[in-house]
Amino acid sequence: MVMNPAFAATFSPPVMEARRWLNETRLPEGLALLNLSQAAPVDPPPAPMRAAMARAIEQDPAIHLYSPVLGNPPLRARLAARIAALYGGRVAPEQVALTSGCNQAFCAAVAVLAAPGDQVILPVPWYFNHAMWLSMSGIEAVALPTAANLLPDPGQAAALITPRTRAIALVTPNNPGGVEYPPALLDAFAALAARHGIALIVDETYRDFHTVDGAPHRLFTNPDWDETLIHLYSFSKAYRLTGHRVGAIAASAARLAEIEKFLDTVTICVSGPGQMAALWGLEHLEDWLAGERQEILRRREAMIAGFADLPGWSLLGCGAYFAYVRHPFDAPSPEVARRLLAEAGVLMLPGTMFRPDGDAEGQREMRIAFANADTAQIGDLMARLGRLGQAVTS
Repeated sequence: MVMNPAFAATFSPPVMEARRWLNETRLPEGLALLNLSQAAPVDPPPAPMRAAMARAIEQDPAIHLYSPVLGNPPLRARLAARIAALYGGRVAPEQVALTSGCNQAFCAAVAVLAAPGDQVILPVPWYFNHAMWLSMSGIEAVALPTAANLLPDPGQAAALITPRTRAIALVTPNNPGGVEYPPALLDAFAALAARHGIALIVDETYRDFHTVDGAPHRLFTNPDWDETLIHLYSFSKAYRLTGHRVGAIAASAARLAEIEKFLDTVTICVSGPGQMAALWGLEHLEDWLAGERQEILRRREAMIAGFADLPGWSLLGCGAYFAYVRHPFDAPSPEVARRLLAEAGVLMLPGTMFRPDGDAEGQREMRIAFANADTAQIGDLMARLGRLGQAVTS
């Protein structure tokens, strides 16, 4: 059978693996499943947005047609204005493009930056889909270790840069770690990338759930930001549009001209209803989104408080949609994940899914995607983990 060896060498999608566990595992009697495996909202968009979408689908013929490859001009302009207002910089509509989800934004950015045999630096634990795309593209993912607080060190990154390095890719708030990268740290990475003539990709899929009010960083205040920075964003998490696949890239017009080739070949354009909904959200849902953020922050506080009282577990990072923890069991994390499902009815992903093969740290780590669990369910999670821990130590 003929097969691209780069695809054959790439690991299978972790979330799909977790779904297979669900099919293979009998849940404990009397316990409802706590599915903490995927960072995707399970609720639909808010009712006013759905109503606006329904009207547009019925009444606007253009919504069913191809749009410009880089996105509809009104949405590009509105997003550029929002980025400029939030970060205090200058962003023009021609520096913004729409993509079919933020994963596609990353793939498009890497496709125009790197060729097979090149390298991209990723902090570990890393977002597995980033590592998968690099692997399938024949590009080496160079692992950048992080400290105990899960923050990467620009000095360590500098030591990893070679003539084959094309970019450093950061995610903040982080997936899987939940940590937020301080503005000074992002400044240091931008300066490092600029000195070496490589790109800095910053994925802010979870920006709308940041713990700090105002701008999360200063990167857009540099008038020449687009010479180095490629910024990624997602409407999927902000407005619950996961199924409509709407992401965005902010970069130089020259880079977007190359990205246009990629997008035109893969999907041609973002879905019309998705683009319409994203624009409607930017225009009408600012207060609603602020409320969503406050709810996520309450759940974050519940996670922090819960792990503070849970013997044996260590909370390494917590923010946006994720908590990243060290488990107390004398078993590797994939076995712990299967046991948590079978004995406690809890589905979470093992740390081995977020690290290179052979990285021993992942054997003790777990990622918890808590955004779909309310504070009562988080309390239930802590009780289940506590009972399981007592069973092990008794």
